[in-house]
Amino acid sequence: MLSGQIGKKGFFIATLITFWYSSNIGVLLLNKLLLSNYGFKFPIFLTMCHMTACAVLSYVSIVFLKIAPFQRIKSRSQFLRITTLSIVFCGSVVGGNISLRYLPVSFNQAVGATTPFFTALFAYLMTRKQEAWATYGCLVPVVTGVIIASGGEPSFHLYGFIMCIGATAARAFKSVLQGVLLSSEGEKLNSMNLLLYMSPIAVVVLLPAALVMEPNVIDITTTLAVEHRYLGLLILVNSAMAYGANLLNFLVTKHTSALTLQVLGNAKGAVAVVISILIFQNPVTFIGIAGYTMTVMGVVAYGESKRRHK
Repeated sequence: MLSGQIGKKGFFIATLITFWYSSNIGVLLLNKLLLSNYGFKFPIFLTMCHMTACAVLSYVSIVFLKIAPFQRIKSRSQFLRITTLSIVFCGSVVGGNISLRYLPVSFNQAVGATTPFFTALFAYLMTRKQEAWATYGCLVPVVTGVIIASGGEPSFHLYGFIMCIGATAARAFKSVLQGVLLSSEGEKLNSMNLLLYMSPIAVVVLLPAALVMEPNVIDITTTLAVEHRYLGLLILVNSAMAYGANLLNFLVTKHTSALTLQVLGNAKGAVAVVISILIFQNPVTFIGIAGYTMTVMGVVAYGESKRRHK
């Protein structure tokens, strides 16, 4: 009986992880497909579609499906803090989507792997939190690997690279800022409730930004949807998968641990790189692969060093 329950739990977790990989990698590849094909060149509008789906589906999941307990905002101060986080979150997602217009997924993931470097930097600057010197030493190959990969990237694009670095830094900044702004026990929100509140704020921020910075986006997207009959469906599926990736992040952490999610995240980047190269056939070099491998090994060593020196 006990072995049967363990087997069922193992199967459930394995299924969760499979869907987690599929949703995270699927969103990334669909973003690239949409922004590089069909004449659809609107990363801000695409991000707004993602946030709209997250707002609606988060509400349904929490209020009706009870996937996570509903947590109310308790003060105006807490709302302003969530708004700040939402704006930073918008910047990171938009920057990442803009970079996908100009960079191959493989190089995008290589740059994105430097998140721990920026997290450690912002943690020190904002909270004076220090790690062991050995832990900081692990960040050297993280940065060096990206420098090497940049030099060996046949499809290198400076603007795309700047956007990708900016998005990676913003992602790390948001992580540290979240720990600072929502540090008191009474104001902490689980990731699903945080998404529930951040998503509508993000839509309010992104809608005018899309209309101003991507003029005629509605008209052009409607025209493209008529020319390419699957475009509308792809945007819809892509937006739903963006929410699914967040939901599965929450569920995998809930049923395993944050450490498991970190390990899976390291492997996810490598899997995404391989799949994207197979699908998009972008040229790669030995130097580029070597640089990315060095970065990933540095990230793994950094995570292990942090765990040991806790």
